[in-house]
Amino acid sequence: MTEVVYRLYETVDELTTVIENARSVPMSASCMVPRDHLLDLLDDLRENLPDEVQQAGAIVEQRTEILQQAQAEAERLTGRTRSESEQVVATARRQREELIGTARRQRDEVLSQAQAQADDLLRQAEAEAEAIVAEARQLHEQLLADAHAQHAELIAAAEAEHERLLAETEVYRSAVDRADELGAQTAAEVARMRAEVDEYVDTRLADFGNTLAHMTRSVEKARTNLRSP
Repeated sequence: MTEVVYRLYETVDELTTVIENARSVPMSASCMVPRDHLLDLLDDLRENLPDEVQQAGAIVEQRTEILQQAQAEAERLTGRTRSESEQVVATARRQREELIGTARRQRDEVLSQAQAQADDLLRQAEAEAEAIVAEARQLHEQLLADAHAQHAELIAAAEAEHERLLAETEVYRSAVDRADELGAQTAAEVARMRAEVDEYVDTRLADFGNTLAHMTRSVEKARTNLRSP
């Protein structure tokens, strides 16, 4: 790069020298210069232009393309995150419904069995009531107490199962938190990529602007010398 810039300066200086030493046209502010020599110098100047001049347009196009790709990737990640969270939530809801249904069926079966056992015991007590009234009454009270105890245990078990099913909803909340975390990570990654692209383009354009400014000053000096009598 240093050699290219040095060659450009050298060519501009040679152009300036040719113009300064050109023979003036009598009765005019113009001068006569060797056309072929100047054309050769201009060709040499064109051929030695730094690659940054030709790459400037490509850099701007690459910046736009990179930003578009980053935006598309962000949208894709956001869509995938939303889909995954919806799947997790749907699975959690389905599992919750299945567990509640199972608990209800188990509760109904236990209550049915307890009721059947109570009915059977009551029929036995009624059959023996005529013979041994006192014993039947005592047995009846005992059976009723047992039935109440079993009923209380079943109710307690059902309540415990209900609390466990409520705890399953933590899966849903975890899925939502995960979706929010992935969305924040995606937004941060897009912002970081955009900042890197902007910084890269700004640096390259600044270097190119400095080179063009120096070349512009040299060309203006050559034009000034050309207009001088």
